[in-house]
Amino acid sequence: MSRIRSLYLTIAVFTLVACGGGGSSSGSAPNPTPTSPSLTATNSTIDETAGTVTVTVTASATSRSAMSLEVTSSDGSASAGSDYQAISTTLQIPAGARSADITLTIIDDNVAESAETFSLTFSNPTNASLGTTSITITITDNDQNQNLGMDSRPSNTTCLAPTRTTSGGTLGLVNAFPNLPRLASPLKLAQAPGENFLYVSEREGAIKRFVHDPGTSTLDTYLNVSVDTRGEGGLLGFAFDPDWPTRKHLYVSYTFHDGSFKSRLSRFIVQNDTTLPITYDEEVLIEVNQPDDHHNGGDVAFGPDRSLYWSLGDSGDDRVSQRTDNWLGSMLRIDVLGVAHPSPGYNIPPSNPFSTNSRCSTGDNADDCPEIYAWGFRNPYRWSIDFPTGDVWVGDVGWRDREEINIVTAGGNYGWPCREGTLDNDTTGCDLSSLIDPAYEYPSGVVIGGFVYRGPSAGALTGRYVYANWAGEVRYLSGSQGTGFTAVDIVAHSTSIAGFGIDSQDELYALEFTSSARIYRLDSNGGTVQDNVADDLSATGCVDPANPQQPDTGLVPYAPVAPFWSDNAGKQRWIGLPNGSNIDVPGDGDFTFPPGTVLMKNFSLGSQLVETRLFMRHPDGDWAGYTYQWNTAQSSATRVRNGTTVTVGGQTWIIPSESDCMTCHTDVAGFSLGLETAQLNSDFPYPASGITDNQLEVFNHIDLFSVDVAEPVSALPALVDPFNTSADIDSRARAYLHTNCAGCHQPGGPAPSGLDLRFDTLLNQTQACDVAPSQGDLGITDARIIAPGDASRSVLVSRVNRRDSFGMPPLASNIVDAQGVDLLSDWINQLSSCM
Repeated sequence: MSRIRSLYLTIAVFTLVACGGGGSSSGSAPNPTPTSPSLTATNSTIDETAGTVTVTVTASATSRSAMSLEVTSSDGSASAGSDYQAISTTLQIPAGARSADITLTIIDDNVAESAETFSLTFSNPTNASLGTTSITITITDNDQNQNLGMDSRPSNTTCLAPTRTTSGGTLGLVNAFPNLPRLASPLKLAQAPGENFLYVSEREGAIKRFVHDPGTSTLDTYLNVSVDTRGEGGLLGFAFDPDWPTRKHLYVSYTFHDGSFKSRLSRFIVQNDTTLPITYDEEVLIEVNQPDDHHNGGDVAFGPDRSLYWSLGDSGDDRVSQRTDNWLGSMLRIDVLGVAHPSPGYNIPPSNPFSTNSRCSTGDNADDCPEIYAWGFRNPYRWSIDFPTGDVWVGDVGWRDREEINIVTAGGNYGWPCREGTLDNDTTGCDLSSLIDPAYEYPSGVVIGGFVYRGPSAGALTGRYVYANWAGEVRYLSGSQGTGFTAVDIVAHSTSIAGFGIDSQDELYALEFTSSARIYRLDSNGGTVQDNVADDLSATGCVDPANPQQPDTGLVPYAPVAPFWSDNAGKQRWIGLPNGSNIDVPGDGDFTFPPGTVLMKNFSLGSQLVETRLFMRHPDGDWAGYTYQWNTAQSSATRVRNGTTVTVGGQTWIIPSESDCMTCHTDVAGFSLGLETAQLNSDFPYPASGITDNQLEVFNHIDLFSVDVAEPVSALPALVDPFNTSADIDSRARAYLHTNCAGCHQPGGPAPSGLDLRFDTLLNQTQACDVAPSQGDLGITDARIIAPGDASRSVLVSRVNRRDSFGMPPLASNIVDAQGVDLLSDWINQLSSCM
C-alpha cells in the first residue's frame, strides 16, 4: 500500500559553518604544519511528505585538493524500501569548495505510526578527516489525521465478560499439591492400600509416586513400561492388588506394538522397591489385537467382589461391539488373585454371562467369550466401581450425538452401534428390546468418567456421581436411576481433564491432560461457579438492544484471511476489549487477550442469522464459550447450553454445546482461534468508514496492542486466502490446514497424534508427509497421511471428505467442504516430494 510521492524537494536543512583556518603567530616562530580539513554534518528531521531530504557535509576549511568520503545508509526503526531509499555512494567536495549535498528520497505511506529513524555513516575520507562519523535522520509521520479503516478506538463499557460467582454451595477444584513437579499427560491416580503414597500414571509409560501431603515436592518414578503411544494408546490404567502391600502385585493396562498394535493386561510382580524405579517380573494375562489405535478403552480396577475388571473399546470397528465372540467393545471381568501363571493365568467368575465357554484368544473366537462381563460399548475410556453399592459407572465416549454414562451390570448390552445413547443409529440385525439405555446421556463433549463421591471435603456431594467433559467442565448427577438424573455444573476448568482418582479417604482428584499438568482436588472451598452470562443476547451488552442483529458500538470488527470451514455459513466477527486494557502479541503471533474480553461471532445461512457465539475471558482468567440461537423472526437470540440442531432452508445446522467450545479453543492454540498476526495481516473492509485497510495497521493506530506490532507489516508473517487462485497452491493449502486443523494438530495439542499442521512448519517436519497413518488407514491401500503426488492414498483428504466418526473437523459440521477437498487434492497431486 506504500507509494513514493513524485514530489522531490531539495531542502537544505542544515549547513554546517566551518571554523576559521587559524591565526598568525608573532616573532620568528615557524608556521604550523597544515592540517587536513575536518568534515562534519548534523542530524536532520523531515516530514515523510517532503519527498526528499538534503544533508550538507561541510569542511572546516577549503582545500587545494578535492575531498571525498563514502556515505552509507542503514536502517533504524525506519526501513529501506518502505520508508526511504537506501544509498551507498561516494560524496565529492571539489577543490576550493567548502561543502557538498547528499539528497535522499523519503517514501510517503498511509500508515499511522510513530516517528522513525535511519542513519548515515561516513567513512574512508580522502584529503580530509572525519569530524562526524554518523548522523541520524528522523522521519515524522503525517498520517495521524488521515482517514484509516478506523480513526480511533471505540469505548467499550458494556460488552465485558462478567465476574463468575459462587452460589448454591461452595464446591470447586483446588490445586492439591502446589509444590509438586508438573506431570506429563496423567490419566489415573490411586493410593496404594496401607501406604501414605499416591501413585499417578502418565500416558507415556511411567507410574510416579509421591507422599500424600499437600506440601510434598518430591516426585519419584516408580515404574517404567515400554508402551506405544500412537493414537489413543499408552499406559491407560493400573490397579493395586487388594492385599497390597502384603502381596505387591500391580496390574497394568497398556498398548504396545510387536508388528501389530495390541492392548495388554499384565501383572507386575514387584521384586525390589527399595530403590526406584522398581525391578519386577511381568506376567502377561491378556493380549488383544487392536485393528486401530483409537477407541482402546483401557481402564482397569478391582471390584468389591475382588475380581479384576478391564475395559476395551471397539477399536474403530463399531459392529464388533455387538459380537461377544471378540473382546473388543466390552467390559471384561476375570479372577486373578492367587491364580498361577502362566497356566491358567486367570479364572472366569461363574456369574459372568458366558462363564461355561472356553476362554478366548487375541482376536475372533468360535464361542462367546467367558471373560466378557458386559458389551455394546464404543469407548469405555474412564470408569469406576462404587464399593458401597458395587455399581460399575462407565463413561462411554460417544460418536456425534450422545455421550453416555452407564451403570453396568453383568450380561448387559449397552447398545453401540445399534444405538448411540437412546438414539437409533445402525439398527440392522439388532434386537432393540435387549439394549440397556444409559443412566444419563447428553449431546456431546467427550465424557470423562469419574467416581461416586464418598469423601469428607464436599459432603453435600456424598453419593453423587462426579464426571467431566474433555473440555474441563466438571459436573455431578442429581437424582437417581429410578427417577432419572440431571446434570449440575461444579466448575469449568480452563484445560482438559482426562482422568480422576481417589485416595484412601475417598477424596476425589481430577487430572489435567497437558504436558505440564497439575492435580486438583474436589473441595468445598472452591465454589460452584455461576457464569452470570445473560440468557438473552440483547442483555449481554454486546449488541444493540433495540436491534440485536447489530453489534454494540464499542466492538471492533475483524476477519481472518483464512476462515474456518463452517458448513457454508457467512460469518461476522467482533472484539470487545475492556477500556484501558490491551492485546499482547507474543513471539508465536497468537494474540493474548486481557480478562474481561469478549469475542463475538454471528453465523448466517443465506440471509438468516442462525447462531451467535460469545467467547469470554472472565475476570478469573479462564475462557468459556456461550451460544445463542436466533428465532425465525430474527428479533432475538436465546442461550443454548447443551447444544441443539436447527433446520434452515433445508440445511441442518449444529449448534454445539457450550462445553464443546473448549474442545478446539485450547491453551496450545492460544484460546482465541483466528486472532493471530498471520491471520490479521490482511486487508479488511471496515463497514463504518467504508475504507479497506490492513488490520494490523489499524490495530496499531487505534492502540489495541500493548506494544505495536513491527512496521512495515509487509515484513510480518501473513496467511493467504486458501481460495485466492492468484496465490501459489502451497501457500493456499498450508493456510487451509493451519486454520482448519492446526488448532488441535500441533505439539501439545489435544489430538491423539504427532502431527504439526501449522503453516510455518516445513512439510517434511509435519509428521504427515509420506507417513503411514496412526489413526487408521480408512481402508486405503498403502495409505499415507499425505502421499506426495497421490491424493487418493492420502488419509488427510479422505478425512476432510467425510462426516462419519472418522471425519474432520470432528465437531459441529454436517457438510463436507468440497472446495477445500479439491484444494487439498490438487496440492497433494502436484507434490513431487516432501521437501
